[in-house]
Amino acid sequence: MKSLLSKADELSRRDFAGTLAKTFLGVSAASFGLPAIESRAAGAGASTLKQIATAKRVIYLYMTGGMSHLDTFDPKPGSDVMGPTGAIKTNADGVQVSEYLPRLAKQMDKIALISSMSSTQGAHKQGNYFMHTSYELRSSIRHPAMGAWLLKYRGKLNGALPGNVMIGNDSSHPGSGFFESNLSPLMISDPAGGLQNSSSRLPEDRFNFHLDLASTLDAKFIEKYDQRNVRAYTDMYDDAIKLMRSEDLAAFDISGESDVVRDRYGDNTFGQGCLLARRLAEHDVRFVEVTFGSWDTHNGNFVEVPDKAEVLDQALSALLHDLEVRGLLDDTLVVLATEFGRTPEINANEGRDHHPKAFTCLMAGGGISGGQRYGASDERGADVAEKKVSVPDFNATIGYALGLPLDQVIYSPSKRPFTLADKGKPVAELFV
Repeated sequence: MKSLLSKADELSRRDFAGTLAKTFLGVSAASFGLPAIESRAAGAGASTLKQIATAKRVIYLYMTGGMSHLDTFDPKPGSDVMGPTGAIKTNADGVQVSEYLPRLAKQMDKIALISSMSSTQGAHKQGNYFMHTSYELRSSIRHPAMGAWLLKYRGKLNGALPGNVMIGNDSSHPGSGFFESNLSPLMISDPAGGLQNSSSRLPEDRFNFHLDLASTLDAKFIEKYDQRNVRAYTDMYDDAIKLMRSEDLAAFDISGESDVVRDRYGDNTFGQGCLLARRLAEHDVRFVEVTFGSWDTHNGNFVEVPDKAEVLDQALSALLHDLEVRGLLDDTLVVLATEFGRTPEINANEGRDHHPKAFTCLMAGGGISGGQRYGASDERGADVAEKKVSVPDFNATIGYALGLPLDQVIYSPSKRPFTLADKGKPVAELFV
């Protein structure tokens, strides 16, 4: 028996749990050795900054690298800042977009453009972190991203599936920050490949034996160590096992979609990622992020942006259409964000440089009133001209749509107080 326990068919308890955790939950089992987090709300926990939720899930599309607002959603027709980029009308009165977005132009009645975005961060790492957390990057703390806040306050909609999923590669993503590690996103690097290691490599009887063995060892751990940490650890791979044996696991397999549907989204990682996001939304995954980049067009902006915009145009228009016809758009908030815009000035390399002072993001569905442009940049797209929206304001608006308590305080392990969007205020005018 001693030999059996030590070898366990060459699959140790640590390897077993660790593999499951990384595959299904996007976390490392080792992280549960950290001290327990004590979180508490200020006062009685009541929030004066919440509304009845208009959305119950989020699909968050992140354009890494800093997307040019001028060459996508905030063109300035007739201005020399445009270079060769033209503007076209949309099906929303008075709203124009770049000529590179013809499909989205026909669906602008579903979309609210926020063209008065402004960030305090002009470097990629810092800007990315700020956009995801509403807080500046610090070496002393890691703040939670929006998906973790949503799960913290509302929990899962589908108990068999992860509540937070990220499609694409972003090693700098803040994840669950100082929250529990099981609130981190599950990482899917290739949407076409689905969820890796989703079935056991062992026969069922041997697999069950290892589960029983792990439970036996956990009982010994509970006797010696803090029960909360051990419970978090065991819950982690209990959820993984539940997922492996759930019919909802098929949500991660886009091969079941017809070629016609897959082609509509685009034969590329972002397009297929948006298709996977739609499938996960159908199965009530709370928060799905899909990354697309890089939009860092210091060189050849007018070669790079048309190609990237075509991919975005095809994928996002297909996503909005499918969510609508499936009856999901009304309670699914679709967000498109980027860390900053690009300069009106065209540099010597036919590119545009970082520009955090004015840029555009968008929202659709989930109670948002489409067919509008909120705020404005000036005639060159250089500065915000009216109704400035800060990054914390933007994130507060997401939280507002989800009915989250924006002013509820949660304390980090170092006893520092934080709220979902720092001092951000929601843009209530965006809602129906």
